[in-house]
Amino acid sequence: MSQEQPERPQAKNDPIKYGDVFDVSGELASQPIAPKDAALMQATENQTLGQTQKGGPASVMQSAATINVRQGNVGRGDFSDVAKEHGLSVSETKVDGHRVITESVGRHVVGQFVEPEVPMETPGTALERDAITIGEALEASGVAGAGDKPVDESDAAAIQAAEMRATGKNETEAGGLGARAQSAATRNTRTVPDSQKTTLSDVLADAREKLPADKAVTREDAEGVIGAELRNKLDMRTTPGGVAASMAVAATINQNS
Repeated sequence: MSQEQPERPQAKNDPIKYGDVFDVSGELASQPIAPKDAALMQATENQTLGQTQKGGPASVMQSAATINVRQGNVGRGDFSDVAKEHGLSVSETKVDGHRVITESVGRHVVGQFVEPEVPMETPGTALERDAITIGEALEASGVAGAGDKPVDESDAAAIQAAEMRATGKNETEAGGLGARAQSAATRNTRTVPDSQKTTLSDVLADAREKLPADKAVTREDAEGVIGAELRNKLDMRTTPGGVAASMAVAATINQNS
């Protein structure tokens, strides 16, 4: 008597397709996101960028593929046709002092990130006594071209990340700069006239005095803040003159000083 082969669980819901989570069209849009696609994108991100991007395509694909497997829409060893036939890619280019990271499935772009380029630092270069501190970088973004920008979720996330870098804690200080930024972002979503919204300059004035601790900006600090701002922006581009941009500039100056 021959044994029956195990069957895939019967699907209860429609699978999550590429077109559901990415701005793609054509053949790829209608294809379910498969586990092998997600695994290959994660490996490609790690190989090209040195790490998996938080909130990036690989992370999104992994979550979608896990749901698709759980619902019985795809098997654990499945590949989508486009990924299998045309592959996946992650490329990095430099344009006008910015890193442009493009991630694709076949010829379809599923993610593009634009962030300031922060050069590698040598030991100690960002720790000199006259180096720019996180508080100073925050104040600079408050008086720069983005100072009049109403605070939104991306600004609040960047300020919270900068505060945690300054204090060395993994939580936002109650009543601190990050909490005030989040409160302003929430309030701004409920306030229609821009003239009544809280701006970056409102929140970041005297940032050094509002921070319970401060430190010189390093490359790692800048990258952490850049990532926080990007993850909360739909266009995946840092704000010119904003918090992430000011931190990148400060890290660069500290290295070169």
